[in-house]
Amino acid sequence: MIKRQLIKNIDALHKNKYKTLNVARISKNNLINNVSVYRQLDPAKKIIAVLKSNAYGHGLRQVAEILNEAEIEFIAVDGYFEANRIKNITKHRLLVMGYVLPDNFKLLDAKKCSFVIQDRDGLKALGKQKRSFKVHLELNTGMNRLGLRPNEVGDFLDELSEHKNLFLEGVMTHLADADNTDSSFTAMQTELFDKTIELIKAKGYDPKYLHIAQSAGSTKCNSKYANAVRIGIGLYGINPLSPKDPSHKKLAKLKPVMELISTIIKVNDLDKGERISYNGIYEAEGKSRIGVLPLGYYEWVPRELSNIGHLTYGNKKLAIRGRVCMNHTMIDLSGTKLSAGDSVTVISMDRSKPNSIQSIADNYGLFSYNLLTRMAESLRREIV
Repeated sequence: MIKRQLIKNIDALHKNKYKTLNVARISKNNLINNVSVYRQLDPAKKIIAVLKSNAYGHGLRQVAEILNEAEIEFIAVDGYFEANRIKNITKHRLLVMGYVLPDNFKLLDAKKCSFVIQDRDGLKALGKQKRSFKVHLELNTGMNRLGLRPNEVGDFLDELSEHKNLFLEGVMTHLADADNTDSSFTAMQTELFDKTIELIKAKGYDPKYLHIAQSAGSTKCNSKYANAVRIGIGLYGINPLSPKDPSHKKLAKLKPVMELISTIIKVNDLDKGERISYNGIYEAEGKSRIGVLPLGYYEWVPRELSNIGHLTYGNKKLAIRGRVCMNHTMIDLSGTKLSAGDSVTVISMDRSKPNSIQSIADNYGLFSYNLLTRMAESLRREIV
């Protein structure tokens, strides 16, 4: 405990003294707002906040810290390494949803964490442990990725009864098509889930947590038994539904949680005809002022935005000029008084701006989930 606190103090000191050129600002108020949106959508359902993939790029530790002030039931992660990073930060229980190698079961924290089991091999291996574990059974109702098919559940439960150290705390499945305007496949999965829950209950089990829906499915899934919802992309303020979807408006009050700020490190004055960056794909049309930013596709800026994307300074659009590099991006400062040392917005929390995640996804055919999770873990995240 003393060592952990010492490391925390050193990290805080380092953070206060060292000024970074790039910083991702994580809005505490917007994150809490998004939890409330889902709470109001169905007050009876428990909320499982999904923080896998470095909290969808927002920062695992930062988001876990903010959620200590939110009324949620679980924090869900993919790998145990993620759970281990935040188990001493969060006050909430952790649900490890991803596969865990049986050889590692002896190393797991069974007090703070619950674990999703996808097959009988995992059940057998976990059942051999000499400690008690809380488990969530994953059902395959149509995703065809992980989990047991409904016709396999009976044998699974019979074997589960032989392992007195395992407690069936929950049952889950994953909706494969919830963001489709046609909800027929979601309805089929929901019906299959409910029938399987009835089978589980008939076997004498009464799991506390039954969860089927995620951010999109929460607006459409009408399960008779589900009493919890897993929110991932919606937690971070991105509406996973198309504006054409009748359920889109149910999530209209979500607010983006992250903005990315960078610092101009140099300004180049170019003459007409001079080219910019690799392969010279942009040629100055006249005298131009070109700013250099110390971040590129490694840090976050998609290479697909080369020569077509925009950043912002207040309400002014700043065009990306030339090829986005691994660690640098060039922007057009012509007509502005911006100079080295000034800050510009790379990702905006304002949906109306051309550099909001939603605008970038819509305007350039990119995937909003990938736009978030691609952000380098080395970029500093700060809670604001």
